[in-house]
Amino acid sequence: MKLPSRLRFIYACIFLDAVGIGLIIPVLPRLIGVLTDTRDEQMWWYGTIMLSYGVMQFLASPFLGALSDRIGRRPVLLSGICGLGIMFAVPAVSTSLTAILASRILGGLLSANISVAQAYIADVTTGYERAAAFGRIGAVFGAGFLVGPALGGLLGGNDPQIPFIVASVVTLLNFGYGLLVLPESLAQRSTEPISLRKNNAFGSLAHLLKLPQIRVFVLTLALFSLANSLMQYSWALYTEFRYGFTPREIGLTIFGLSLGIAVVQGYCLQRLLLYISPVKLTLTSLGLGVGLLIGVALSPTGLIASLCFCLYALSASVTPLLSGTVSRRMPMSVQGATMGTVSSVHSLMGAIAPAFTTPMLMVAGHHADDPLAGLPFFGAAALCLCALAVFAAASRKLLAEERRETEDFLED
Repeated sequence: MKLPSRLRFIYACIFLDAVGIGLIIPVLPRLIGVLTDTRDEQMWWYGTIMLSYGVMQFLASPFLGALSDRIGRRPVLLSGICGLGIMFAVPAVSTSLTAILASRILGGLLSANISVAQAYIADVTTGYERAAAFGRIGAVFGAGFLVGPALGGLLGGNDPQIPFIVASVVTLLNFGYGLLVLPESLAQRSTEPISLRKNNAFGSLAHLLKLPQIRVFVLTLALFSLANSLMQYSWALYTEFRYGFTPREIGLTIFGLSLGIAVVQGYCLQRLLLYISPVKLTLTSLGLGVGLLIGVALSPTGLIASLCFCLYALSASVTPLLSGTVSRRMPMSVQGATMGTVSSVHSLMGAIAPAFTTPMLMVAGHHADDPLAGLPFFGAAALCLCALAVFAAASRKLLAEERRETEDFLED
């Protein structure tokens, strides 16, 4: 099926965003290590820098989502791309950890690309096709991660600042591309006033949690997102101290995971939904995630850990399935605000994760040869198990709702 031109534009922008972000993942720990004196100091700065971006995205996403309902998706999306460009450019020219931290804060405040892209897609899709369209966002983002980390690992082998230079150039090209070709998707703009009191992250999230029709999806998404964040933030440092991985090897393993995510979300998800209900597919994916995270934690060799890490892509259908359901159950007039709040859930979990991963990595770093080394991944598995328990508790009711929706669709 040929995609409409405006969707091709939005997917291309997301792809280039992902390439830019992926470029820096294998080398950020090394760059911070060059600028610090001890491993504990390296881990503290790494955790703080990662924390800052997540916190700022959490605080800004609902406001930027509501702003996109008011002024349109295009200007908010382009400003986010510009913010990413600044965030990548600073580490390319600066050796100050404070300056790098400040650039991450600015980038987090301006960037709401995924949530606005989801709102954009909600503007131009309907019903159940939205979950598949959201899956393509993950697939396109994953495809960018196929290129980004692998390229970053290769470019950063000698100089960890080179990938930041390339990332800033890629993001600048992305901004120019969007400026020239990205059309506006919002047909009717909201007249609802925007205020920090109403459109702040905590208020927006509390509002979603009060809605019984989507509460279980938001809670499951939050727990699963936190598990993912623990895994992602831990992988580079964990494999470096436990298995002696180089930036090249870290980049290649992230390449493998991203390839799997792209295949699952871009190809398999739409086809699986023809045979398996979204509720059953979500339960299966969460169960696979638990098992594979435990596999990483218990792996005695880097090869086995890498295999489990890459196979974790089998759980990748969870996020688009849950996000698509939340979007489908909310009015069209608040899609920007809704997806901004959903994005803020991911950002909040990303912000919280370093607060857990940093002390766990500091403990694990002194136990590289015993089971405590896998502590961050045991923690991620426990969170994924909690997500499975929350969703399973509501699954009977959700399956009944699915059957009613299917019957209504067939009758129409």
